[in-house]
Amino acid sequence: MKTIFNSLKITLLLALLPPLVLAEGESKHGFIRLADSVAPGVGALTMQIDGKSVNDDGYKLGDSTGGIKVPVGSHTVKFLREGTEDGNTKVTVAANETTILIPFAEKVPATDAKPAYWAIRVLRLKQRDTEQGRSATFVSVSQNPEIKVEMREPEGKWNSYFVKRLAVTQAPILYPRGYVPVKCGAVELQPIPVASEGNYVMLLYDDENGKLKSLNFRDRKFLSAD
Repeated sequence: MKTIFNSLKITLLLALLPPLVLAEGESKHGFIRLADSVAPGVGALTMQIDGKSVNDDGYKLGDSTGGIKVPVGSHTVKFLREGTEDGNTKVTVAANETTILIPFAEKVPATDAKPAYWAIRVLRLKQRDTEQGRSATFVSVSQNPEIKVEMREPEGKWNSYFVKRLAVTQAPILYPRGYVPVKCGAVELQPIPVASEGNYVMLLYDDENGKLKSLNFRDRKFLSAD
C-alpha cells in the first residue's frame, strides 16, 4: 500500500512539473520607450523611472529611445526640463509589451495668483495586436487641433489623412521598401524608411519656433492612444 501511495505522489508531482517550468521561463519585464517633443525650456530633458534617472546626459528635442527594460507592474515616470513644470505619469507595464511615452509642453494660462507658464504633459501609446502588412501610425502633439498629412503611393498618387491632436491615425503603406514621401501642405516631412512588414510611427510636433516637425521610428506592433 505504501509503495502504491508513493507512486501516486510521484505521478502527481510529475504532472505538476510542466506548468512550473513554464512559469519560471515567463518574462517578468516589459519596456518603456521615449520620444521627446518638449520644445519650451532650457537644456536637456531628463527622464526618471521610479525616482531614478534613465540617462544622465538627458535628451534633445526629437530624440527617441529604444525599449527601456523595466519589471512588469506599475511605474511612476517623471520628465523634467528647466523652464517648464515637471510632467508625471503612471505606467502599467505588461510582460514583453512596450508603452511609448511622448512628453510635450502645454501653455497654462495666467491666473491672479500665477503668470502663464509651460507644463510638461505626457501622451501614452499602448500596443495592440499585430496586424498584417505595412502601416503608418500618425500621432500629433502639435498645437494645431488637426493636421492634414499626405503620403505618396509608389505610382505617384498622394493620399490625404487627417491627424487630430493627441490622437492616432492609421494609414496603409503601399511601398514594399524604401523611403515613403510625406508632406503637410508645402512642408516636406521626414520620409518614412520602410523595410519589412510592421508599423511605422510618425510623430508630429512643434519645434522651438512653432514650426511643424516630424520624427519617425518603428514599433513591432500597432498602437492606440491611451
